[in-house]
Amino acid sequence: MEYTVNGLARLAGVSVRTLHWYDEIGLLRPARVTEVGYRMYGPDEVDALQSILFYRALGVPLKQIGALMADASAGRLAALQSHRAALLCRRAQLDALLATLDKTILTEEGKCAMTDAEKFEGFKQKLVAENEAEYGAEARGKYGDTAVDASNAKLMGLSPEQYGEMQKLSARINAALAAAVRAGEAPDGPEGRRIAGLHKQWLCFTWPKYTPKAHLGLAEMYVADERFTAYYDAETPGCAAFLRDAVAAFTGC
Repeated sequence: MEYTVNGLARLAGVSVRTLHWYDEIGLLRPARVTEVGYRMYGPDEVDALQSILFYRALGVPLKQIGALMADASAGRLAALQSHRAALLCRRAQLDALLATLDKTILTEEGKCAMTDAEKFEGFKQKLVAENEAEYGAEARGKYGDTAVDASNAKLMGLSPEQYGEMQKLSARINAALAAAVRAGEAPDGPEGRRIAGLHKQWLCFTWPKYTPKAHLGLAEMYVADERFTAYYDAETPGCAAFLRDAVAAFTGC
């Protein structure tokens, strides 16, 4: 079955303008264009649009969706299975936060008691689920299931005080990175090495075993993987590369 651009827009619940834009950027081309200029979409394009909307629902940027769609090595079934795993992780995040919120409400109503550790349980579970959805496959491929599972277990075992310290340290590192890059500091200088040392402390909140080689390997991912780079460079471009170079100097690897 074929659809016009208007028909496909109605079917998928998107605007005609969106489909035109996807065509312009090469994300979703019509199967053919009629002699009078009508865009026509067939079964392959319908499936492709479904995949695009799955990626969009998961917050994947259009540019990255194009790269993923162009990767012929990953079939549609594998992509759908990946979407499902990511959505299950998102559901787990929401379930954990709702459970924490519900118990907090009951505590405020005087119907139950809540420990300090329970107050942060949902947030830690959310962080684990987010990391699994975003970086789990790469991390497990690079470090193995045992290491990743141990890291997740250590995170879940943090006390409320330790979890708070880890969050504050992350903010300190990001602020220090931005300031160092703006000031033109050298990554292998005193400030760069100090920041790398703070980064080591942050890693040790969740890493059962620290090694300089693993530290540098992770820092290199910050530059090689655009998702990490986008996080560190969100406000000040160059932070990811600065941290990678600072860690290289700090570890001597």
